[in-house]
Amino acid sequence: QRKAYYCAKISTNYALKVQIAHDFHYRIVHVSECFRGSVDDITVLRESGLLEHVNNAVQIIADKGYIGEEYVITPKKKPHGRELIDEDKDLNHDINSTRAAIENINQRLKIYAILGGVYRGTIDGFHKATKIVQVVCILCNLNLIKHSIRR
Repeated sequence: QRKAYYCAKISTNYALKVQIAHDFHYRIVHVSECFRGSVDDITVLRESGLLEHVNNAVQIIADKGYIGEEYVITPKKKPHGRELIDEDKDLNHDINSTRAAIENINQRLKIYAILGGVYRGTIDGFHKATKIVQVVCILCNLNLIKHSIRR
């Protein structure tokens, strides 16, 4: 059963995964259900319902784990055996600068011990864990109103 929660990106190697999206005002606007740590990020995105709300006017900026999904802007991968052209390097810089704010919000979420540490609740269902993440995101949004990421 533990294998289903394995996630190589996490130092403890076992995790629940949740997808969080924010707007350009750095407020969390979407929280997905919790998933097992072994589920790919792109699968979480596809099953989260977030893609139903994106179009040409509203797009998602994400990391390279989301390449291939329409309306998701990701950094360009370096071609095998070649360098990126300057235009792609500039685009990657802009995307990564924007994503830095996302990582800052993720770090603020981890300040709350229940998300930044070991979850000791049961893993029978993810409903309770999802509710915990949603409450922490609300608290984080209140904190972001007082202490903005960028001014």
